[in-house]
Amino acid sequence: MKKIIAQLHDYGIKYVFTRVVGVDNIDLAATAKYNMQVANVPCYSPRAVAELAFILGMTMFRRVAQAVVNTQQGDFRRRQSYFANEIHDATVGIVGAGQLGTAEAKLYRTMGTRVLAYQRHPDPANQAVEFTDLDTLLKTADIVSLHVPFIPGKTENMIGRPQLDLMKDDAILVNTARGPVVDNQAVATAIQEHRIGGYATDVLLDDNEIMDHKFTSLAAVPNQIDQALMANYPNVIVTPHMGFYTEKAVADMISISFTNFEQTLKTGQPVYLVDNKRD
Repeated sequence: MKKIIAQLHDYGIKYVFTRVVGVDNIDLAATAKYNMQVANVPCYSPRAVAELAFILGMTMFRRVAQAVVNTQQGDFRRRQSYFANEIHDATVGIVGAGQLGTAEAKLYRTMGTRVLAYQRHPDPANQAVEFTDLDTLLKTADIVSLHVPFIPGKTENMIGRPQLDLMKDDAILVNTARGPVVDNQAVATAIQEHRIGGYATDVLLDDNEIMDHKFTSLAAVPNQIDQALMANYPNVIVTPHMGFYTEKAVADMISISFTNFEQTLKTGQPVYLVDNKRD
């Protein structure tokens, strides 16, 4: 990416915009070096990702993926492994209670579910969740749902072996954030050793190498850790980074992107300027 930014600079490019939230695929240090402005779309329909996270969590919680695999093979027995709690008697933990996390929390709250949340800087006005520390959330929750940005060196492998060991052995982990915020190999091992109940994710380690590609088989997926993770299906389910893929969310992305362009043409600075000089 550094070479691409340098080439853009040589072409006289002064602005690098993305129509998504994440800027982890942009070399911010390189853009700062060349005094380029970076802009993103920090907010779009929060229900889009929240609804998918909710669906993934409930699919695993009620053992739907396991049951469908078996019925498709003609096995209609009610297996002991399908026996489940009801969501109103469960506890959900939201890691990252911003717009997306809070939107998911509200979906669970309508079901009568207790919702805990961990946030580095809790918002006291947020009545959709009960704020607590991360360890307590991990120990208590039946479903843990991640809504944190990927910041290399900070949120990288935020959920690894020590955090997985705190979780209940039947707890479900849901990731609609970014692949690297989870130690994917540790999750694959935890599933194999029955130390957590399941993992549902819309993101993988090498999203850019995988999403929107069709492989001949799972063995052809380039990252072996991703392969090891997905080999645990149906206790691991993966969707192809489709959380944002709704009419409302895409319309918001386009609209806000044009707002960035319009403001830049008028004032020389986008509305949603990213701090590319941050540590």
